[in-house]
Amino acid sequence: MRVSGIELRLCRLELFHQVATSQSAHASRPVVLVRVLCADGPEGWGECAALAEPTYTAEYATGAAELLAHFLVPELLQSPVLDDEDPAREAMARLARVRGHPMAKAAIEMAVLDAHLQARGQSLAAHLGATRPSVPAGATVSVGVPGEVVAAAQLVEAAGYRRLKCKVAPGRDVDSVRAVAEAFPHLVLSVDANGAYDLGDKEHRRRLEMLDGLGLMAIEQPLGPDELAGHAELARLLETPVLLDESVEDPGDLEAAIGLHALDGLSVKPGRLGGIGAACAATKVAVAAGLHVAIGGMFETGLARAAHLAVAALEGFDLPGDLGASDRYFVPDLTVPHELVDGELVVPDSPGLGRRPDPERLAATTQALAFGTSGPGAGEALTWTPAHSSTRGLPRLEL
Repeated sequence: MRVSGIELRLCRLELFHQVATSQSAHASRPVVLVRVLCADGPEGWGECAALAEPTYTAEYATGAAELLAHFLVPELLQSPVLDDEDPAREAMARLARVRGHPMAKAAIEMAVLDAHLQARGQSLAAHLGATRPSVPAGATVSVGVPGEVVAAAQLVEAAGYRRLKCKVAPGRDVDSVRAVAEAFPHLVLSVDANGAYDLGDKEHRRRLEMLDGLGLMAIEQPLGPDELAGHAELARLLETPVLLDESVEDPGDLEAAIGLHALDGLSVKPGRLGGIGAACAATKVAVAAGLHVAIGGMFETGLARAAHLAVAALEGFDLPGDLGASDRYFVPDLTVPHELVDGELVVPDSPGLGRRPDPERLAATTQALAFGTSGPGAGEALTWTPAHSSTRGLPRLEL
């Protein structure tokens, strides 16, 4: 596989349903896209999971874009030929010289894998060994007071969802979740605190114990990312499964959490874990340890959601996850929409990711571009060009 060029796009999309967590509010979504062009085959697309601010993990979208432009893309383009059998693995091995930044690296892996599988005429789901044609969908609603949360849940149920995750924070938790549970007894409910609780605070502990009595599917990331000992105590204390998200960013984190019995389940987010390959590896480790596994969501566009659906269709995912239909995120989406069918989302079976960006939507949302080619100067940092400026020198988009 010979990479002839890599294009970066910094896009901005408005969320159709705004979401507020214990850490921040999300009304719009900056999205960094990676487009890999190949001299001897199809192009591939990847999406970076980093959010607008470094409140979920240390990565954030514009920082990831700069890192890609100055370090990761030039590093990859210095030697444009990738192993034909597993180019994504080789690409990630080359990028290992740059420490950290799993979300930025995962975007390159996704794009390389998309191009590779398109050339082979194989879907990502088939490549990974997925066994399900569809996966249960999930919807997430903002932290809030009971009336607000119940109203949001009513829209979710009316749309056909069977699983709902409520964002919670101390003081905006028990009453709201209980109201939803009473109003919609057939919805599978979970809560996500994004690390908002402090086990040393008696009131916080009391609220977590009260949430435990509401018949929830899971309590996700109740304590801070570094609080593995506290999560181990909660996992022993609570009947409700404790899922970890932000606490697990790499294999070492997962091994430590399992060793401490700090979790009953894992929220698998390929971007946070460092890519599709890393997410699949983490899933195998979690399943072997007897843990529950659910697919997580990052307000992704139809591109990344297609990839995450393929991962979620693997054996071992026993809890309904976060992934929703496109109209929970962007209207219109960046791609052909993912639609809800009997409470589930269909796993794409076309070659590669199974989704391509819509050229008009792509043009309308792109704020800046950068492009680099292999050959002389391949190791130099890329320069960003405003989307409204002349793009002379950039190859024509063939979508």
